[in-house]
Amino acid sequence: MPETDLVGLLAIVLAAALAGGALAHVLGLPPVLGYLLAGLLLGPYTPGPVADVEPVQRLADVGVALLMFGLGLQLSLRGLREVGPVAVGGGLVQVGAVIGLGMLIGRALGLGTTASLVAGWAVASSSTTIALRLLEDRGEVDSVHGRVAVGVSMVQDLSLVPLLVAMPVLGGNEESLGLTLGLTAAKAAGFLAVTYFLATRIAPKALSLLALRGSREMFLLGTLVLALGGTALGAVTGLSPAFGAFLAGLVLAESEHAQQGLAEVVPLRSAFAALFFVSMGMLMDPRTLVEAPAEVLALTALGTVGKLTIVGGLALAFGYLPRTALLSGLLLAQTGEFAFLAVSVAGDEGVLDERTSSALLGSAFLSLLLAPFALRWGAALADSLLRASPPAAVEVPTGETLVNHVVVCGLGEAGSELVAALRRRGFRCLVIEQDPVAVRWLREQGIPYVHGEPTSPLVLEQAQLTRARVLAITQADPASAQAIVATAKRLAPEVDVIARGAGPETHRALRELGANEVVHPGFEAGLEFVRHTLHRLGVSSAEVQAYLQRRRRDYYVSE
Repeated sequence: MPETDLVGLLAIVLAAALAGGALAHVLGLPPVLGYLLAGLLLGPYTPGPVADVEPVQRLADVGVALLMFGLGLQLSLRGLREVGPVAVGGGLVQVGAVIGLGMLIGRALGLGTTASLVAGWAVASSSTTIALRLLEDRGEVDSVHGRVAVGVSMVQDLSLVPLLVAMPVLGGNEESLGLTLGLTAAKAAGFLAVTYFLATRIAPKALSLLALRGSREMFLLGTLVLALGGTALGAVTGLSPAFGAFLAGLVLAESEHAQQGLAEVVPLRSAFAALFFVSMGMLMDPRTLVEAPAEVLALTALGTVGKLTIVGGLALAFGYLPRTALLSGLLLAQTGEFAFLAVSVAGDEGVLDERTSSALLGSAFLSLLLAPFALRWGAALADSLLRASPPAAVEVPTGETLVNHVVVCGLGEAGSELVAALRRRGFRCLVIEQDPVAVRWLREQGIPYVHGEPTSPLVLEQAQLTRARVLAITQADPASAQAIVATAKRLAPEVDVIARGAGPETHRALRELGANEVVHPGFEAGLEFVRHTLHRLGVSSAEVQAYLQRRRRDYYVSE
């Protein structure tokens, strides 16, 4: 195709992606749905303009490489450790269970063993981006169910890496499949050894030299060479190009320039990822809904109801409360972006035929469409479960009666600081916590606690709120904070309530509900910058303190 035709095609596809993304934003849906819809309208299976699929897919390969490069670059073992066993152990069990169910469903629908394996593995992943978007819309990014869902989702994403490595050999002769997979595993191990050498010895020095040049263009070019070079190396060695891009991301992640590299790559990755999802939409055949409804509906049910049940059940098994388990499952009850990547690679390698690929893409589209509504309806169900939940677990040292104590909701960073200060000064406190890991720590330290949802009247009664002096709501969840304040003031009108806000609107709502004090972490952090800067510029401590007090008064009173 002539260069002008390719440029014109790229402009048309990106314009369609922009229109689809804008429409999804207006409707409050994930932008991925808009990109897929744009591709569907440009594809050969719908009336209207038809774009050439082949060159679009070749351009979209860059999006595949940058998606996997970004996954390796953003890999955070620390993030997995924060939610502990439920992320790693629970995530792996969930992926294995969905793969097993997918193989059973695939065989029942007449798919081959390999195709059933790939279908189940693809559906096992959820979208971290969409889960975070739903949490942001509800103001629950730092909630317990949010941390659980994001941790499990990270494990889901990483579980696709072995599939991408094995994909080039899955389409081969099944009789020699075991030997071929063994050779591929050995080859991948060698690739990992080379990656480790590059990440620890060569890449940091090379990237430091580029960064010291002070040129953003040079550093961006170096980052792209690393990403696309890893992709090409993965293809040349017979491993998956996506796996090569992932390892290239790991190389950069181990250097001190990881954040700079991520900042440079994100705009390009977003643009080419949109192109990739448009190309996936072009492969979706709406006729599959009529010709193969069983496949589409079965895979949709596996990606929604199946994952909701498995994730929720695992969260309960790991000691999380029913409401947390239900919301965690709902957040992951959709099929993520990397499923489209798996379908793309499987189609290129001849593992999936057009009918199965289209059914998988259609089921993923439906699950993403249902995700926002499922969480909205499920939250109401979660609140009803909360009201009907059994008594919370309470542990107060034998013989102690808590009077004039402080009830702390949430043992996060702010809550931990408050509890430590109270204990140092000899004041009594009781912590209401949902996270079983935090509850275990409280038990070991001999700190009175209630394991339950602080929005529940029963839990607040168990915390002996009517005899408490102060209720401190430290968790960063505006909706829950408002519910706690309303319930607390109904049970104990005289208790002094200090709550954590998230901006003027939530501050006003909390005060109207009866909060005596509302703290805005962002504003307080800004004042700390002011204090430090003014002090370094020679302003006296008395003047700085006077300014800070005046600024606090003006800010909080103005609400």
